[in-house]
Amino acid sequence: MSESMDHVTLERIEKYLDITNRARSKATPLVEPSSAEGQQLAVMLRMADDYASDAQHFAKKGDLVRAFGAINYAHAWIDAGVKIGWLDGHGDDVLFTLP
Repeated sequence: MSESMDHVTLERIEKYLDITNRARSKATPLVEPSSAEGQQLAVMLRMADDYASDAQHFAKKGDLVRAFGAINYAHAWIDAGVKIGWLDGHGDDVLFTLP
C-alpha cells in the first residue's frame, strides 16, 4: 500500500516515531549537565520525550492528527538542540537540520 501524501495514517505516525526515536538515540549532549545550558537542554529533551509519549498515546486512541502534531513537536525539540549546538548530531543531515 503506497503512502498518501495528503493523509495522516498510522503508518506515517509509526515512520515518524521511528525517525524521532533514532534522532533521540543518536544526538549526544555537548554541554555539561550542571551548566545553565545543560539544564535547559534537559528540559528540551524532557519535552521531546513527553511529546513522543503523547504521540504514541494519541495514535493508540486513533487520534492520528494529534499524534502527527505531537511527534513533529518531539523531533523539533531534538533538532533545535542540534541546531543551537547543545547536541551533537554526528553529521547526520537526514535526522537533523545541521548548523
